[in-house]
Amino acid sequence: MIKKSKLLIGSITLAAILSGCGTTGVQAPVVERQPTTTNTAAANDGRDRDPAFYTVKRGDTLLRIALEHGQNYRDLVTWNDLSNPNDIKVDQVLRVLPPNGDTGGAQTSAVVMAPPIETRPATPAVQKKTGPRGEKRPYSDATLAELRADGDAPAAKPASAAATTPAPAVVAAAPVPAAAASAAQSAGDDKIGWIWPTEGKVIATFDEGKNKGVDIAGKAGQPVVAAGAGKVMYAGSGIRGYGNLVIVKHSNSLLSAYAHNRSILVKEGQNVTKGQTIAEMGDSDADRVKLHFEIRQQGKPVDPSKFLPNR
Repeated sequence: MIKKSKLLIGSITLAAILSGCGTTGVQAPVVERQPTTTNTAAANDGRDRDPAFYTVKRGDTLLRIALEHGQNYRDLVTWNDLSNPNDIKVDQVLRVLPPNGDTGGAQTSAVVMAPPIETRPATPAVQKKTGPRGEKRPYSDATLAELRADGDAPAAKPASAAATTPAPAVVAAAPVPAAAASAAQSAGDDKIGWIWPTEGKVIATFDEGKNKGVDIAGKAGQPVVAAGAGKVMYAGSGIRGYGNLVIVKHSNSLLSAYAHNRSILVKEGQNVTKGQTIAEMGDSDADRVKLHFEIRQQGKPVDPSKFLPNR
């Protein structure tokens, strides 16, 4: 009898324990966290549509991006706070227009500096040399960027005392309407007065899909001259397919490019006059001796024959 009582009590206790374990208690809430990348992706997508920004694609280099947008690659380094101009990543968003809020298409890097109207010194707009010091590798975009950033081709000495005077502080002005800016820009472009950059037969004409300029045949060492007055924006061999290249900026929207030279006779930052010899014709990164000449408007290749005089 006692054994049966103990067995009964044990059974009741076990049932109570199992009942307690089977009871559903208060469960902790499960919170579904929404992805946090949506806003970032939307922001990047919006910036990509803004002409002031460019999204890096596979195979891009900073030098080529600068050329395609009519800018100096040093400016891109400064605007994007890049510590290493060789280290840009696919899908990275870069600013390609000046960070002054004006994205209407008018580029603001002046070629001809107006005389200062104030004597109060201001911080000169000196382009920073932020590239790393590294070993040299021939015919490499990265090598060229390193050489340029290292000061391998230093800027020419100022031609006049006025050029050495610090620029006056810039006073913020109201944004100029795009139409007015375009009209003023076109008026300045019309005053350049182009000439042919060298003598010789045109062996390839402009074809936007295949040839972004004109090719002119000649002899090795033949003079190559500036097609218009301006400022040397680039001098080197860092852009694949162009060999020894000189780029001259003539206005806020127009620049000219002279490729495949045997030697370069000017340096970045140097002011040049129309007709001044800037290089010697050659065949660097080309299949024959020739000058490849381009004119770019707002960074886009345009037909040089629409600017050059008949001959």
